[in-house]
Amino acid sequence: MVTKAVHKQIRGFVLIWLAITFIMVTATFLAIYFTSSAERLEPGMGNPLPLLVADTEETQSTEVAVARPSASPLPTFTPTPVPPEPTVPLYMEEVTPEPTDTPVPSPTPTPLPVDVLSYEVGIQVQEALAFNPVNQDNWFRSVSADLGMSWVKQQVRWEQIEKEQGQIDWSLLDFVMPSAQKFNIKMLLSIVTAPEWAREADVNLEWHGPPADPQNFADFVAAILNRYPGQIHAVEIWNEQNLNRDWTSVHGLNAAKYVELLRASYETIKATDPGIIVISGALSPTGIDDGVHAVDDFKYMERQIEAGMLDWADCVGAHHNGYNVSPDYRYLDIPVDPSAIFTGPFTNRHHSWSFRSTLEGYAQRIRVAGRDTKLCVTEFGWPSSEDLGGARPGFEFSLDNSLAEQAEWIPKAMSNMEEWGFVWLAFVWNFNFGPQAGYAISNDNVPYSLIGPGFTFRPAYDSIRAWQQDYLARVNA
Repeated sequence: MVTKAVHKQIRGFVLIWLAITFIMVTATFLAIYFTSSAERLEPGMGNPLPLLVADTEETQSTEVAVARPSASPLPTFTPTPVPPEPTVPLYMEEVTPEPTDTPVPSPTPTPLPVDVLSYEVGIQVQEALAFNPVNQDNWFRSVSADLGMSWVKQQVRWEQIEKEQGQIDWSLLDFVMPSAQKFNIKMLLSIVTAPEWAREADVNLEWHGPPADPQNFADFVAAILNRYPGQIHAVEIWNEQNLNRDWTSVHGLNAAKYVELLRASYETIKATDPGIIVISGALSPTGIDDGVHAVDDFKYMERQIEAGMLDWADCVGAHHNGYNVSPDYRYLDIPVDPSAIFTGPFTNRHHSWSFRSTLEGYAQRIRVAGRDTKLCVTEFGWPSSEDLGGARPGFEFSLDNSLAEQAEWIPKAMSNMEEWGFVWLAFVWNFNFGPQAGYAISNDNVPYSLIGPGFTFRPAYDSIRAWQQDYLARVNA
């Protein structure tokens, strides 16, 4: 039987145990509470997540930067919907705002071809055989990246492209133009030869000639420009219209009729793209003046000017293909070469033998008309048959020119035209007719080619490249 004293002892023991337990629980709770509070207030003790990591140089170290909370008060929300306030980042790099009155510069527009009046040299390139894209790119790469030229001339024969009215075969230009674009080449198109459906009634179709309606030609030009917008930079309207072989017409070699074609083309081109340079058809320098087979180019030039040519052209086309005479000589000053096979320049003095006299004669006639229109020499060069093993009859002058003379005279002509100041654009004739024609001496264009037998670059290629590099260094200095 448990006594009263024992019960009293047990009750006391329980009270003491409960008190001790209460004290221990309370102490433990307080320790946990204050320890947890201290960890929340001291970043880095434990591993708290940062609120925002700033993308600065400091964050590239091994330490993790922690953004401090913003001192801005929390937004107040109302029961009615309102547009959300803009989010303010907790970390923002300090940026000094631009003054509000500072004008923002506008981009400089690319000059239109017709507004770029500086003298430039380009070259005629024949499209690659069988439309081989690798060869075409190689031609244009050499012209652009190696020779440093930004202009190329491409002839377009209307009779081959629109054999049936309204049925245009774009294969040639669809092949050439993308390659020109790839190498940032400016394109001159020389557009010639009307198809049979466009020719005059009862005209001799054995020879090339103009359309009966000039607007048909102009519409064809416009179709090209619309298909390749911004890719055509100059257009030459016809070619050597003072020769019967290129202008067989029921009206004969009529300069006024040519100007009608030029006017229709000019108006249509400018309505389509006013930045394109319109070049009048280059005449053939010729001593023949029978009015049937040919008209003297000086006489024909005067007739064109009288018919208003200068109102319808940004530039006057010209040709000269050098013969066996240096570009320095006027025709009356050409020295006799006793070793020459071809003696025409010495025995029959005429301006057509002389590159200098021909171009000066054109420029003089333009000035007499009270105008300052410049020349665009769409073909010039000197032939050499030194590495071809012969020349066809009538081209014996190419046998008189060595490859060294060809390499000397073409750059000399380039310098002369720059110095004279009345030439705007000049195109070397030619880059690659040699391999394109299999180096056949029967082809008139082969002796002028910068690429000789075996796909070798003739010395003229290197001399033209050196001249162009020097010229670009001077004008860009």
